Amino acid sequence: MEEPLVSVIIPTFNSEKYISDTIQSVQNQSYQNWEVIIFDDASTDETQTIITPFLTDKRIKFYSLEKNSGTGIARNLAVSKASGKYISFLDADDLWKPEKLEKQINFMQKQKLPFTFSFYDCIDEQGNSLNRRVEAPRNLSYTQLFFCNYVGNLTGIYDVEYFGKISISSIRKRQDWMHWLTLLKKIKTAKPVPESLAIYRIRKNSLSTSKTALIQYNFAVYRQFHGFNWIVSVFCMIGFLFTQLLIKPLYSKKI
Repeated sequence: MEEPLVSVIIPTFNSEKYISDTIQSVQNQSYQNWEVIIFDDASTDETQTIITPFLTDKRIKFYSLEKNSGTGIARNLAVSKASGKYISFLDADDLWKPEKLEKQINFMQKQKLPFTFSFYDCIDEQGNSLNRRVEAPRNLSYTQLFFCNYVGNLTGIYDVEYFGKISISSIRKRQDWMHWLTLLKKIKTAKPVPESLAIYRIRKNSLSTSKTALIQYNFAVYRQFHGFNWIVSVFCMIGFLFTQLLIKPLYSKKI
């Protein structure tokens, strides 16, 4: 039986340092029935020049925006071009391990799951291991996800035949979290592949390194995405901070 097509969504913006390695990590997959859809958000560096030689691989498709519009817009446009049964996400500075798609698609098919994710390892900007693996609850509920994003964007895959193509919020930060919440609102719980299949690059100016920005953007999710008033959003943020500071670290371990 032919392997189902997986659409890999990669938004780019000034990604010249990392995009080559990111694309190669998809090309190196043991599972080969994929398409890569790259949507560039008006980069001003050499991102587009670096991508061009990869387009000889007909599975890789490239589009660009004339003006910078945000990652959510770029992802949505890429999703609209997708032809796969499955849609997966990979940011332009992250990496997949070679058996990522093979193991995750097999996991989804054997357990009849319309959405899965996996654990992932962390590296620094230079690609050096931080000796840290981020895991997640084995049965992730909507309530758990509501207070903390346990799903690494570089690991998520969903079945288009089950969900349809899910629109991604145009809010400039935390679109991935809102995306997973939309999926879990329908299926209630999600199971991760219980091993690390991807590599997340932690950069100095990333959201994960700025606690103030993290609080600001999470508050915006409660206010704008969920539509809660200010008071309810504050109580949600208390739950978020409790989970982020005391619960989520329990799922991070040294390797």
